[in-house]
Amino acid sequence: MDLVNHQIRLAARPVGLPKPSDWEYTEEPVSEPGDGEVLIKILYISLDPAMRGWMSDARSYIAPVVIGETMRAGGAGEVLVSNHPDLAPGDHVTGLLGVQEYAVAHGNAVTKLDASLAPLPVYLGTLGMPGLTAYFGLLDIGRPAEGETVVVSGAAGAVGMVAGQIAKLKGCRVVGIAGGAEKCRYLVEDLGFDAAIDYKAGDVSVGLREHAPKGIDVYFDNVGGEILDAALACLARHARVIICGAISQYNATGAVQGPSNYLSLLVNNASMTGFVIFDYADRYAEGSREMGGWFAAGKLVSREDIAEGLENFPDTLLRLFSGENTGKLVLKLTTD
Repeated sequence: MDLVNHQIRLAARPVGLPKPSDWEYTEEPVSEPGDGEVLIKILYISLDPAMRGWMSDARSYIAPVVIGETMRAGGAGEVLVSNHPDLAPGDHVTGLLGVQEYAVAHGNAVTKLDASLAPLPVYLGTLGMPGLTAYFGLLDIGRPAEGETVVVSGAAGAVGMVAGQIAKLKGCRVVGIAGGAEKCRYLVEDLGFDAAIDYKAGDVSVGLREHAPKGIDVYFDNVGGEILDAALACLARHARVIICGAISQYNATGAVQGPSNYLSLLVNNASMTGFVIFDYADRYAEGSREMGGWFAAGKLVSREDIAEGLENFPDTLLRLFSGENTGKLVLKLTTD
């Protein structure tokens, strides 16, 4: 096989924001798939805030990427060669394929996609891990009831925009927190949120008191830091706080900023629970069926922010941490 695989490998553990010297752009011949394996041409790579944690060697829910390894990432692509009975050349699949142009993976480690239901980038966002994260986090931990007030931070991101839409499907009042007037407009006008708070333009605490005057029943947190503290100060009785992410803290070089208003949990007989989507692996099919049905019925809006070129991965990844993206950030590969 004469194909050449270009890859982005982790060269050093970042301190603060990842910088160009933390990456190595390499190439090597494409390997032949073994028994049960498939060769995949990667068409789209998922860029997710969790990748920053995967670069660190701090204790976490998953082993860190080893220095010199291809960077871990979700991806979607086309099967070129198959030695697996359930997959054939031309099938589209998704899985943890890495930041590279081609991947060899076991057929049981990837999921076959229905490209007629949605474009491939949607399977990296609304119908992929971010969508499932929103689904299980909100419904299993948040347990929203009709008429309750649900607040979502990072609401214009891949997880937040889906969490808010699911809350609306469940009959809740939904308030999103996002950065910038255009993102807030998008939440209300395009996604159907009841209100949006621009954290760049004013005091989040004031906005929460205005838009959640009876308190927050469910808070879905993707941000951490000061915004988490503001939400904790506005909890209703028996509120449920979902800790999905803390993007404001991922590149901190000092101590992580923890919640100072945690006593609100005691006063309001509330709960705060963290989770990772991998805990729900045995229920992915359940979530995918529900999400797919909503999407097919037009009940879920999906938005992808697509950049191009494997070589642009380091700069594109930084857009997550500057808040430049709206919706799911995806890198499109332009291999021949």
